[in-house]
Amino acid sequence: MMELFLSAFVTLFVVIDPPGCAPIFYGLTTGADAQQRRRMAIRAVLIATLILLGFAIVGEDLLRTLGIGLEAFRIAGGIMLFFIAMDMVFEKRTQRREDRAQKIKETPEIEDVSVFPMAMPMIAGPGSIATVMLLMARAHGAEESAIVLAALGVNLALMLIALLAVAPIMRLFGNQVEAVITRLLGVILAALAVQFVLDGLEGSIL
Repeated sequence: MMELFLSAFVTLFVVIDPPGCAPIFYGLTTGADAQQRRRMAIRAVLIATLILLGFAIVGEDLLRTLGIGLEAFRIAGGIMLFFIAMDMVFEKRTQRREDRAQKIKETPEIEDVSVFPMAMPMIAGPGSIATVMLLMARAHGAEESAIVLAALGVNLALMLIALLAVAPIMRLFGNQVEAVITRLLGVILAALAVQFVLDGLEGSIL
């Protein structure tokens, strides 16, 4: 069970990416005081949690309603995660996040960034939604499903901690260390994405 937890935790950590979201949140909330930033961080993680839990619980039923097989979803999700991994390795994902954050920052009428873009699509984006559905599809029984949900909960807790402590984190690590970590996590995600595709192909053949 610990192996399942670690696998789910690492996969979700790489996709949800708390170290990558924290600097973006910091940049979006530079004009906010500590109390406003804290409220937005809590609200963003809470909304993202509700979105991801919803897809984790009813995602498989939704696929069944749409006539999509789990193996097809595994393959499609694995391909999607592989492209995310490539973006991380070559830092394109970070650049897109920064561009999106800059556009929001330049729009004066938008003050609360907790719902958009933080909760969705930065935390509960297509990659994290697909990942949590894939992990729940691979889980067998209530116990394994609970383990996957626990891994999701730990990641979202880490996201909240990262957003709340973003100012000292930025001073401690800096941009260069963040870039190294992002690329390393991208390589790990690429391997996990390939495994998802192989699982889907194996399941469809058998």
